[in-house]
Amino acid sequence: MTSDEIIINGGRPLQGRIEVRGAKNLATKAMVASLLGKKPSVLRNVPNISDVRVVAGLLALHGVLITRGEEPGEWRLDPSNVEMAHKADIDAHAGSSRIPILFCGPLLHRLGEAFIPDLGGCRIGDRPIDFHLDALRRFGAVIEKLPSGISLTAPDGLKGANIELPYPSVGATEQVLLTAVLAEGQTELRNAAIEPEIVDLICILQKMGAIISMEPNRVIFIEGVPELRGYDHRAIFDRNEAASWAAAALATRGDVFVGGVKQEEMMTFLNVFRKVGGDFDVRDDGIRFWHPGGELKPVQIETDVHPGFMTDWQQPLVVALTQAQGVSTIHETVYENRFGFTDALNKMGADIVVHPDGLHDDSRRVKRREFEQAAVITGPTHLTGADIEVPDLRGGFSHLIAALTAEGQSKVTNLGIISRGYENFIEKLRLLGADFVYES
Repeated sequence: MTSDEIIINGGRPLQGRIEVRGAKNLATKAMVASLLGKKPSVLRNVPNISDVRVVAGLLALHGVLITRGEEPGEWRLDPSNVEMAHKADIDAHAGSSRIPILFCGPLLHRLGEAFIPDLGGCRIGDRPIDFHLDALRRFGAVIEKLPSGISLTAPDGLKGANIELPYPSVGATEQVLLTAVLAEGQTELRNAAIEPEIVDLICILQKMGAIISMEPNRVIFIEGVPELRGYDHRAIFDRNEAASWAAAALATRGDVFVGGVKQEEMMTFLNVFRKVGGDFDVRDDGIRFWHPGGELKPVQIETDVHPGFMTDWQQPLVVALTQAQGVSTIHETVYENRFGFTDALNKMGADIVVHPDGLHDDSRRVKRREFEQAAVITGPTHLTGADIEVPDLRGGFSHLIAALTAEGQSKVTNLGIISRGYENFIEKLRLLGADFVYES
């Protein structure tokens, strides 16, 4: 729980321009990748968010020297003196991020051992680390579960493996990539995640000297190499932040230009945005999103892994759907507990019914999963201000959008969670003309 809170006077359209920096889901993984190199790396376009600071702290504990470059968001990471951190120091980061699991492969290569504390993160589902541990075992890691966390060693080194993921998990795919590049022999990964951030990570590893090929049908081949050098790379933009501001523009009947955004990585979102009734204009330096007037339309959405509709996109969009004329349905197939944030929206006047076991629908394209949920949103509804506590990262930003949309005053607390993934969001609200008072 954090002490940050914001009091918002809603009902004012957001208007103006903001910029998005590099993706949280790439920058943090690219920082971990620097551990693999013999020489320093330079990462550009790094967002100033708490998750990045957590990873920087973990890297510093392991002897990585981190300095800031001349341009904003430029980080230099020197892994020349990597060492094993004290378990107590690592444990101090427990609960603040799930990123420590990705340190395992690089540390096993560099030091022959690794330790991960109990993992935290947003309360949106179990997100088991079994996929990670199973993959590491296939490479030859020996894993011991301790009361304080998990200890890993590699007495015979790490060797290439044939791995097929039961689900195209982004985290498990990153784990395999970060481990396989220096493992002896070839690794074949099937049912891999292919998100743009994964492709960007592969580009980074290739710059470092890795040999990685992406094949059809979610297959990735990695040929292990003896050593890797550093990289110089500009991180891909944050798709999740871009979609969040687009949804805020739509819900508040506003007009927001999001600088730094590219069309290709947003195509699935842009299609749904247009179906709901929003409009957009793609330019070289970003995308303008706006509410063109008239009624918004209901939609049916099934979240899925890339190139499907991202689970991180549905939460901010739900607020806009409360203002659509008719019944919208969202089938959440990625995380089993991602609709908890709707309780606060219903408190503000929304009509959202969550079905914990999902809904049957013959027209669906995404394969039904046993743990999925569904939300049925009936609109339009009149939202009024309320006191809200942020539950998780994307849900928290959705609460901000709801407060900006609602008539009257809202107090949103526990804002620190939002800073995990949204850089300078308070200043961006100011730039877009929001009426609020912020207290930290």
